[in-house]
Amino acid sequence: MNIAVIYNVFVRDFRKQKKRIALTLIALTWGTISIMLLLGFGEGLQQQLVTNQRGMGESISVLWGGQTTIPFKGLGKGRHIALHKEDPAYLKERIPEIQYIGGEYQRWGVEVRYGDQVVTEHITGITPEFEQMRNHIADRGGRMINQLDIDLRRRVVFLGDELKRRLFGDENAVGEMILMRSVPFTVIGVQAPKMQMNSYSGSDEDKASIPATTFKAVFGDPWLDNIVYQPYDVNQMKIVERQIYEAMGAKYKFDPNDEDALRIWDVAESQREMHNILLGIEIFLGIIGGLTLLIAGVGVANIMYVSIKERTREIGIKMAVGARRSYILAQFLIEALIITFFGGFGGMTISYVLTEGFKRIPIQSDVLDFMGRPTISLEIGLIVVAILGIMGLLSGLFPAMRAASISPVESLRYE
Repeated sequence: MNIAVIYNVFVRDFRKQKKRIALTLIALTWGTISIMLLLGFGEGLQQQLVTNQRGMGESISVLWGGQTTIPFKGLGKGRHIALHKEDPAYLKERIPEIQYIGGEYQRWGVEVRYGDQVVTEHITGITPEFEQMRNHIADRGGRMINQLDIDLRRRVVFLGDELKRRLFGDENAVGEMILMRSVPFTVIGVQAPKMQMNSYSGSDEDKASIPATTFKAVFGDPWLDNIVYQPYDVNQMKIVERQIYEAMGAKYKFDPNDEDALRIWDVAESQREMHNILLGIEIFLGIIGGLTLLIAGVGVANIMYVSIKERTREIGIKMAVGARRSYILAQFLIEALIITFFGGFGGMTISYVLTEGFKRIPIQSDVLDFMGRPTISLEIGLIVVAILGIMGLLSGLFPAMRAASISPVESLRYE
């Protein structure tokens, strides 16, 4: 079988059916653009939302105190379970699966002053583990709270980037002094800008964080507002959660099966659920684009059926002089694949140029920061190539089988 001969025959047919084949190629190109842009939009949305979810932290859980609902060892129900400053160390010692754990204090409506600028803000008292757990990453030139700050109860503060902007504008904040409740604090770092989709106490960009020991000394809070922990293995979240109920139940005398005694938000599970939702959206978008491409595939099949009808006598002559049915089958199958290839390649090229060009447009938008930009990944390219290949084979297979089944005697009589 000579591929060059098949290609020359294809070119000859194209010249005969320029309009019909050109319209089919346009349909294929448009169908490929549709499926690639829809999949690209889904991919960009997924990547952006995953990035936004990481803003609050990965593989973490947040623990709050609750209220008992089951009587336990002579103690009635309805007791409030508060979290104490020693609880993180207590849990870390008893649950080896926990990698990081830290307690957090919260206080809203605190007056913060820098020069003549006065704002009312949200203050948190945290430990150094929050840098890893909660992605409190300092921008260049600064740092996060460390263990020495905790041990010495230093009056230092780590500012959210939006809070820094409200207080300092474009000035450098690191090393400057601010007043919180008329107590001086030195700014040691400013949070690097990040997207944050989830939160349990507001956005980190609007917070001022100080050492937990300093917070307790200044504000005098008797209990922690919450505890954040991160296990070594995200797949052990439920195991660690059960161990926390058992350990805290033993300490505070409540039934370990009383799930209302503590409240735990498994952030990792929420992220998995969101991933599944986004995957469903991407599949749905792919189906819509695939249907558009399917219509173009019908056009390819139609072109092949018309070509077979017009070339019936030619097929009969080839079979009469010894051409095998497999040769006729392969010829029309390859022609269908050539049409599909050119249309698909054009659509993929245009889609890639459009998405890459859109990425380079300097647009600042909250919608884009949340939804992301269309992204053409290698996986999308392989999926579209596979769809085009299958569609090209199916579009050419049935017409090719029809051509291969033509009787040479009857075809020679065909006018």
